[in-house]
Amino acid sequence: MFFIVIHYVLVAINIASSEIHSLLHTCTVFSEPVNLTGIHEFTAIGLLDNRMIYYYDSTEQKKIPKQKWMKEILEQEYWDKGTEYEKGEEKRFETLIRQWTSSLKGIHVLQWLYGCFAEEDKNGTLQFKRVLDMYNFDGNVIQAGTLLHVTVPYDMKECMDMIKTFLNYSTSELINASITEPPEVFMFATRAKEKTNIVLTCVATGFYPKNITMEIKRNGRVLTADDGLLSTGVRPNDDDTLQRRDHVEILRTDSANYTCRITHKIISIYVEKTWDRQLPLNDDAGGAITIGAVVVGVVLFVLVFVTGIVLLMRNRKHRMFHLISLKTVLDQLALDDLNL
Repeated sequence: MFFIVIHYVLVAINIASSEIHSLLHTCTVFSEPVNLTGIHEFTAIGLLDNRMIYYYDSTEQKKIPKQKWMKEILEQEYWDKGTEYEKGEEKRFETLIRQWTSSLKGIHVLQWLYGCFAEEDKNGTLQFKRVLDMYNFDGNVIQAGTLLHVTVPYDMKECMDMIKTFLNYSTSELINASITEPPEVFMFATRAKEKTNIVLTCVATGFYPKNITMEIKRNGRVLTADDGLLSTGVRPNDDDTLQRRDHVEILRTDSANYTCRITHKIISIYVEKTWDRQLPLNDDAGGAITIGAVVVGVVLFVLVFVTGIVLLMRNRKHRMFHLISLKTVLDQLALDDLNL
């Protein structure tokens, strides 16, 4: 009997403080069929800034686009050639894992994680940061040199060309979507630690790109950090759009007029919301006004496919597989210098 623990964890990039972009590919192969739904003997996926852009597995044997812009812009020839390439990778990795496990019992797994990172400067120019090329066997990092007779080192120039092209397409799609569906803006009050005070918050969500201006005003005067104004900065939503939340603590008895103004010149958005003066309850049993599920949580969100490697654990009665997430893999590389 098999038990599986799957971590659908994505490495989240702090968009507010970092302009690091990535194009990563993973190939995962098992030494023999796992016989679990959704787990194939061989799987390959592509990730642009940690968003899945293509998918291939040994069952379907077809490279499939996972983003709308990829379906619309890239010719069928691209997908046909990509399918043939992934079929070749499937054969190479099946050969390699058979060689590695010929004297071993049980199910084993090998994963190749490769790609590149680029840094975007203030002018929007991408500069190469580093190449990633690593392998894992049953949860242990192995030296790339031991596999060079089977795999080819990833080409830096090719990766940079692809990341520039793909970012251009995906950015254009997000901007068009933001123009069609303008960002939502909310202004509301929640309880503060001091019962005499409240926290007044403005939230904008669903915009792209990040060049947004948010201002909370008291009787027409724009509040600043000197007034206690705090901001989360621009953060990612799980649908590739962005959000920002600013707040300030004020007296519950403050009778001034408070408004929140949002401007976004690139997508020609101007929104101004006035606080409706609805106050949160001021006792332990009461609840503050919230916007529920409208504001999407950030930093941690899931992928459709497990981009992980399997650590095999055995005991007398059961065999258990633990899928180690892509975050764990990158942590092993000590990529702190990339501000991931």
